Amino acid sequence: MVAKKTVIAVTAMSVAAAAAAALWVTQIQSQVKPGAIFKPDNAMIVAQGKTIYNENCAACHGQNLQGQDNWQTPNENGLLPAPPHDESGHTWHHTDKVLFDITKTGLAKLIDDDSYKTDMPIFDGVLSDSDIVAVLSYIKSTWPRNIQERHDQMNAQQAGGN
Repeated sequence: MVAKKTVIAVTAMSVAAAAAAALWVTQIQSQVKPGAIFKPDNAMIVAQGKTIYNENCAACHGQNLQGQDNWQTPNENGLLPAPPHDESGHTWHHTDKVLFDITKTGLAKLIDDDSYKTDMPIFDGVLSDSDIVAVLSYIKSTWPRNIQERHDQMNAQQAGGN
């Protein structure tokens, strides 16, 4: 009888844990709109983004978002090294939509030039839209406030059709 109660209790806890995890994912996904990077003050999305960044991006872009050395000069294979995503790089010079599109479908598609070569992988089918938004939210969360504000202004201009 004790074993049966233990099994029921363990099963109930497992169901509760699965429900809590599903609710957390649903909350994140309900806040995510493709092409829109959330403000860096959404701690849940930023934490998820940091984890995904460390698993998928840090190997090239650096654990501290510092990028690779000499990122503006083509390397031996003629391709540009991975740029930094901190404030020293140019990531924040691009709107949310551009950053999202580069990550999801690649720069060649964005600029409509299939001959453009890069080491940057395409994450469509690897990361969900909400995962991409979470990573970009994490990156943005590391920028100084004045850079975040400039980035927000660029997004607002794009949204207004400018």
